[in-house]
Amino acid sequence: MAVQEIRAFNRFYTNLIGALDYSRHLYTPYTLTESRVLYELTHSPHTDAADLRTRLSLDAGYLSRLLAKFERDGLIERSPSEEDARRRRVSLTARGREAAALLDERSREAVGSLLSGVRPEERPRLTAAMRTVREILSSSTPYAPEAPVLRDPVPGDLGWIVQRHGALYAAEFGWNADFEGLVARIVADFAQDHDPHLERVWIAELDGRPVGSVMCVRDDAPGTARLRLLLVDPSARGHGLGERLVRTVVDFAYEVGYREVVLWTNDVLTAARKIYQRAGFTLVAEKPHRSYGADLVGQDWRLPLQEGASK
Repeated sequence: MAVQEIRAFNRFYTNLIGALDYSRHLYTPYTLTESRVLYELTHSPHTDAADLRTRLSLDAGYLSRLLAKFERDGLIERSPSEEDARRRRVSLTARGREAAALLDERSREAVGSLLSGVRPEERPRLTAAMRTVREILSSSTPYAPEAPVLRDPVPGDLGWIVQRHGALYAAEFGWNADFEGLVARIVADFAQDHDPHLERVWIAELDGRPVGSVMCVRDDAPGTARLRLLLVDPSARGHGLGERLVRTVVDFAYEVGYREVVLWTNDVLTAARKIYQRAGFTLVAEKPHRSYGADLVGQDWRLPLQEGASK
């Protein structure tokens, strides 16, 4: 009976979302498998082909042909892995990120259309049932729980950054609303005017919800990037997520040609300071100040990236 119910559910759901109809699949030129590979590359920007093959349980030859097609289409770049020269690191190009963003947008539109036919009072029951299916089947398989993924922000994420910074820093350090106002101004400046080729925001997502953020923006000094708004929600700590977010900024800054990355923080943020130190940043200046209702010591940190970076 259980087997029949599961098979019936599979037939029902794949028909509902149009998974078997290539022409209906989000109205893009990519198959389901190709779309999933683009999704993984978006959310794990520093992966290699071997890890991708394992994560998606794909045949090595099939994945190789798929990646070759992506490379011909200008969607990805492949280079030797920094950890093991025998491996090939795969990363999305700007064109690849655009294609992945289109897929994400179409997917969200499709899910929104699906939910529009469900009464609002029934939606919590629907999502709870889906979560139950996922939890039960995940616990009965040898696969590890989902790891946090990094992605570009979608509508609502920038507001989440402001809200979560304000709430978390008030709870952990007693900072007042002045800090939330500062974060709001930083986010608003980015939203209103930024260069997408030189400035980016990343959202960390775990189990479908945002749990972290970081921003890379141009500093006033030529050739200098500034790391801002690093945040890891307490519910997601212990995954090495802070290190991943900082490393993502550093790698991005290096790839687009910045000569150095700088940041400003406060001495009470000990966990963040340890992350910066492990990433290679050095403390270059300190200055006491009173802000956000607290006596603090502000700190400037710096990481040279290219030869000839200013001293």
